[in-house]
Amino acid sequence: MLSGPERKPLSGLAPRHLVVLVHGYGANGEDLISLADALGEYLPDTYFIAPNAPTPLEYSFGGYQWFPIREISEEAMMAGVERAAPVLNDFIDHLLLQHSLTLDRVALLGFSQGTMLSLYTMLRRDKPCAGVVGFSGLLMGSQSLPQDIRSRPPVCLVHGTADQVVPFHFMAEAEDALKAFGVSVETHARPGLAHGIDAHGLTVAKDFLRAQLR
Repeated sequence: MLSGPERKPLSGLAPRHLVVLVHGYGANGEDLISLADALGEYLPDTYFIAPNAPTPLEYSFGGYQWFPIREISEEAMMAGVERAAPVLNDFIDHLLLQHSLTLDRVALLGFSQGTMLSLYTMLRRDKPCAGVVGFSGLLMGSQSLPQDIRSRPPVCLVHGTADQVVPFHFMAEAEDALKAFGVSVETHARPGLAHGIDAHGLTVAKDFLRAQLR
């Protein structure tokens, strides 16, 4: 079972909502849990957890990966995300049982590879989660969506225009594909931002999550 740093609700009460923070390639849960410190003030009844991906990254102390990216090809990336999706699904199911909550009270916030995995996984759940925030990622598996899509959670995408790791144009491609399948999508371009999350993007995430986690 996955594990990672967590933040309990600031209210001190049992959580009414969950936010799963899904880190990027070569990072770990500590890389994103600080976002909970900024978001928790606005979501006081929310439990945040940032699990470490299951596979340690070779030659990187403390880094993990959801799937390898040594071979940058669509086939290799798809094989990786297909293997990782059940791991994330099982973890979410564990959290739901642990906290006696339903999926409509769970949101995911992903960065880069975490965005790829979050979108892929949540579109294929039998029921929709509360929403997905994706920073600096892309939509994988769009060609299989006609037969694979099972739910349509609202999606918020944020991407820097100067991103050289996952180029900016992938946000528009994801938006077009998701809208074609009836998914509600909002997009936010961050002028001059490279591969990262800035203060404005965090505000966007806060507003989106507050609207979805009622």
